[in-house]
Amino acid sequence: MAIIETRNLVKKFGTGDLAVEVLRGVNLTIEAGEFVALMGPSGSGKSTLMSIIGGIEPPTSGSVLLDGVDLGTLDDDQRTLMRRRKIGFVFQAFNLIPTLSAVENVSLPLELDGIPYNIAIERARKSLERVEMLHRMQHVPSKLSGGEQQRVAIARALAIEPVILLADEPTGNLDSRQSSRVTDLLRELASDSGQTIVMVTHDAHVARAAFRLLKFRDGNIEQDISQDEFASNASVFQSSSGQPSSG
Repeated sequence: MAIIETRNLVKKFGTGDLAVEVLRGVNLTIEAGEFVALMGPSGSGKSTLMSIIGGIEPPTSGSVLLDGVDLGTLDDDQRTLMRRRKIGFVFQAFNLIPTLSAVENVSLPLELDGIPYNIAIERARKSLERVEMLHRMQHVPSKLSGGEQQRVAIARALAIEPVILLADEPTGNLDSRQSSRVTDLLRELASDSGQTIVMVTHDAHVARAAFRLLKFRDGNIEQDISQDEFASNASVFQSSSGQPSSG
C-alpha cells in the first residue's frame, strides 16, 4: 500500500527570470513500512521534497498523496490537522521545551490536539518505553545527553501514532556512538513495528540503515537503490567526487 505518492512534483522559488527550480518533476512512491533515506548534495532538492511531503511547503505544480489524500485539495486548517495527526517530525535540533520533563514534552502535542491529560500522559509513557527512555521520563532536556534528547523527540513524534515519520538529519548533532543508537532505533521501528520512515541524511553510515536509498541531484532522483544493492555496490554511498559521503 502506497503511503506517499508524488506525481510530476515541481517546486520553484522566486518568479520570472529569477525563479530557481528546486524540484523538477519528481515521481515517487513509498510503501507502508519502508525506511527510505534521501541523500544528495546541498541544493539537490531532498529537504524541499521532505517539506512538501510534510505539508509544510506547497508544490509549484504536481501533486502529493499522503495515505491516499491529495494534499493539494486541503485548506490550511485541514493540512494542519493532517500534520498534527498523521505525520511525525524529527529534526536535527531536538526542539524540546527546556522547562518540561521528557514525558511532558511527549504528551504536549497530544494535549494540544484535545486528548485528555491522563490519556496523553499514558500514551507518552508508552512512547518513551518504545525508545527505551521510560527510566528518564521525569528529566528535563538539560539533564539528558544529545542522543537521549533525540530519542525523546522520536518518542514525541511516535506518540501521535503517525502514518509516516519524517526525519531531517536526525543524527546531525550527535557523536558517532549516539548516532548509531538513534539509527538503530529508527531501523528497529521500521523492521519490528512497520513504521514508515523517510530520512534526509548526509551521513553514509546512517543511510546504510535504511531499506532503500534515493540519491538526489539537480532536483530529481538520480538513483533509486534497494538494500540488496548496498552490499554489492559500495559506490552508491559515494559522492560525485568519488569520496564517501559524510556530514
